Order: sequence, then C-alpha cells, then structure tokens
Amino acid sequence: MQGSSESAVDRLLEEARRGLDRVEPEDLAAEVAAGALVVDIRPSEMRVPEGALPGALVVDRNVLEWRLDPTSDARLPEADADRRVILVCNEGYASSLAAETLRRVGVRRATDLVGGYRAWRDLSD
Repeated sequence: MQGSSESAVDRLLEEARRGLDRVEPEDLAAEVAAGALVVDIRPSEMRVPEGALPGALVVDRNVLEWRLDPTSDARLPEADADRRVILVCNEGYASSLAAETLRRVGVRRATDLVGGYRAWRDLSD
C-alpha cells in the first residue's frame, strides 16, 4: 500500500485493543486468584512443542465463540457473561481479535494477555 505504513489488520488490531483491559504477564496469577478464567487458544501444533499454560482451559480458536457465548447451547460450564476471561495465544495478537469478538457475543469482561504465552513463559524462566 502506497502512502500508508499501517496495514488494515494493524488498524483492526489497534481498534480491538482500545476496548480491552489487557493483562500483563506478571499480573496473570493475581487475575486467576481473583477468579478469572484463562483460555489458551493456541493450536496443538504450538502448545505441544512450546508447553502448556498451567490451569488454562484449552479451547480451539475455531470454536471459541460457541464454547464461551453465554447464550449458546454449545457453551462450556465455565462460560459466564460476567466472568473475566483472559485469552492467550502465542504472542498476543490473535487473542486481542478473539477477545473483541467474544465481547460482541456477550462475554463482557473478555480480554487477553499482553505478549501471549511467550511473554508469560519468558517471565517464568
């Protein structure tokens, strides 16, 4: 694109993040202690070699909305419109977009982890 250094997806990501109260990796344990649900949306191709996020509920990205939508017949028991839900992907990009989508289906407190699994892992090392 001439005349623009920012791509359309960069603008979409920026817009999605404006409405999110994103969680820093060092604050994740406190969020969990306060009752937040952590959802790992990484595909198994990433989870297996890189490791699991302890205590996280694993939900494939392609079924995320159906599993967490509080009005869906396919929702998981953990799904609650009022519960804080923190999505985790590899680096914190796909999770931001997914959190915005969840908010649109009624998961009002959906957000994501800044830097994703890798930032959390690097902090834990």
